Amino acid sequence: MAVLKPLIDQLTQGASLNAAQVSQAVARLVDEQLAAETKADFLTALAKKGETVEEIASFARELRDRSLQPPLDAETRARVIIDVCGTGGDRLSTFNISTTVALIAAAAGVPVAKHGNRAVTSLIGSADVMEALGIPFELEPEEAARSLRQHNFAFFFAPKFHPAFRHIVPARKLCAARGQSTIFNFLGPLLNPARPGAQLLGVPRPELCVPIARVLQSLGVRRAMVVCGTVLDDHNTVRYLDELSPLGPTMIAEFHQEHALTCSTLSQELFPVQPATMAQLGGGGREVNATIIRRVLRGEERGPKRDAVLLNSAAALFVAGQARSLAEGWELAAGLIDSGQAQAKLAELAGG
Repeated sequence: MAVLKPLIDQLTQGASLNAAQVSQAVARLVDEQLAAETKADFLTALAKKGETVEEIASFARELRDRSLQPPLDAETRARVIIDVCGTGGDRLSTFNISTTVALIAAAAGVPVAKHGNRAVTSLIGSADVMEALGIPFELEPEEAARSLRQHNFAFFFAPKFHPAFRHIVPARKLCAARGQSTIFNFLGPLLNPARPGAQLLGVPRPELCVPIARVLQSLGVRRAMVVCGTVLDDHNTVRYLDELSPLGPTMIAEFHQEHALTCSTLSQELFPVQPATMAQLGGGGREVNATIIRRVLRGEERGPKRDAVLLNSAAALFVAGQARSLAEGWELAAGLIDSGQAQAKLAELAGG
């Protein structure tokens, strides 16, 4: 309490934390002896002030440094490793688009380090659908490194690699009960222990695209695209999707190595997407979503769900350097599905 109380007071007065103060705060947040109420008060004060790029990056560094590190060999580390994920929080209950995209990217020969967890803000999380698909997801660090090297895919289950997080969970639950979002609502995709050099990251609000892209730059990511898609829900209300949207324009913040960050809006009309509604991208429980993914990868699903996967796969393959444009990425992803390569990758990962 002695450390967090003055930091809470500082945040309440609207003053941001420096890196040293974030380090002190993280040390207290992962301390099992500190009351969850005090931790929740700190997270609430930080959220109400508004997290800066520097604070988010400092939290990510501190927490990532405390994670278990997979022993990646030099050859794997030299390749362009990518993570494809969303922060969650859009509450639109789509099927697991990013997970499907990750499997297609792996089928293209891209090493995919998929960092994820069980459901928090969605019906099911990436770990839930991995389990339903029969893909091992609770890998030890050595197993994950071997899978990434041998199969171009490994799932990094957050609780396995971030053991200290269990001491933060009660505080997060208290904040959720208060209706208060916290910095942990968007830290997850920034904490991949494999430290991928490329990232396609979806956020649930367009104003988060630029700051999260700047955080990724600060963390040493070489190439990234941070996206937020626009959709109309069943009541014709504008909603935001933490993916590229086949139903409306997508806001994008991206950078490549030393080049400056750029912002743009991508129209879905540039791609051969079919007219669709938000409901047609909906998912369900873990078995429902696993069935949707299997159907997409087998080429049996030819409707809006396939379009959503192809659009996001196009971006992933572009960011990973496998495609020179989004249009080329779309065609490459479609070919991987229609040739059976995407389905074969799923079977390989599931041991079948």
